[in-house]
Amino acid sequence: MQTTSAPLPPIQSLEDAIERCQLLGMRLSRQRRYILELLWTAQEHLSAREIYDRLNQQGREIGHTSVYQNLEALSEQNIIECVERSDGRLYGHFSAPHSHVNCVDTNQIIDIDIQLPEELLRQVEAKTGV
Repeated sequence: MQTTSAPLPPIQSLEDAIERCQLLGMRLSRQRRYILELLWTAQEHLSAREIYDRLNQQGREIGHTSVYQNLEALSEQNIIECVERSDGRLYGHFSAPHSHVNCVDTNQIIDIDIQLPEELLRQVEAKTGV
């Protein structure tokens, strides 16, 4: 008989993200903690380059490779969100189910804590292929 584990609760805080890393057996390196802290503080979607730049501007030295590797590991485990865009990937702190609003003036992605009805999502997918 196969047992199914209960789904993990959504990550809603930096502390939740750190706990999830520990629960999954992920090493919580100084660089990984820097990235998590930045994403929760920034409250916006950032590219890997923006994350690299901001951390280094704060005096938190981190290499490009370390940023990319940590973002990949954290998004793979659904600890952070990765949004694929035509101009590259953006990363955010919000991993719980939610929707996005794209601002055409600022090109910014805004997280909206709302679940759209399945029928509406199917219609969008049918019309856009996304």
